[in-house]
Amino acid sequence: MAKGNEKRCAIYVRVSSDSQKVDLQETELREFAARRGWNVIRVFADKGISGAKETRPALNQLMTECRLRHVDVVAVWKFDRLARSVKQLVTTLDEFQTLGIDFVSLTEQIDTTSAMGKMTFHVLGAVAELERSLIGERTVAGLREARRKGKRLGRPPGKLNSDLIAKIKADRMNGTMSLRKLARKHGLTLWCVQRLVERDFVNV
Repeated sequence: MAKGNEKRCAIYVRVSSDSQKVDLQETELREFAARRGWNVIRVFADKGISGAKETRPALNQLMTECRLRHVDVVAVWKFDRLARSVKQLVTTLDEFQTLGIDFVSLTEQIDTTSAMGKMTFHVLGAVAELERSLIGERTVAGLREARRKGKRLGRPPGKLNSDLIAKIKADRMNGTMSLRKLARKHGLTLWCVQRLVERDFVNV
């Protein structure tokens, strides 16, 4: 853990083109950390990598260090350097919060070490939760409308034969696959797999 008020700060920078430089981002973030009295332990830099990619080498390394509790605060130059969407941003910040790690976005003036920064974080969380709820409501409404029109959902009954049921049973008895993974592996809907379990076609 950090001694006294000296936080261990990890800086994350990213540019989407190899011709771009991360120097400006890093310089301003280092200056900010110095003003706060934080110790910059490492700069994680992804160069020539689009923010649309969820998997980025330096970002993955940063998250590993955070999960090992080697970091007290993560600083970025701008939100979109870290996350490709509000959903990904809030998910990442939620993990930081769970790990007890603060977050700073310099240009947006977000700093969760302050009361105002924490409030902004909760607002972002509320927006993401609203987005998830709306998606869920639209999905349920779509399924309800499809059933009303008599459309069959999921795999046609003819394809759900005894051989397939036996394979699902074997996978389930192995104890390493969730219902969701079973559905994905065998091309079934989650609802269909759950129905099989409820009818004791698959031993749980």
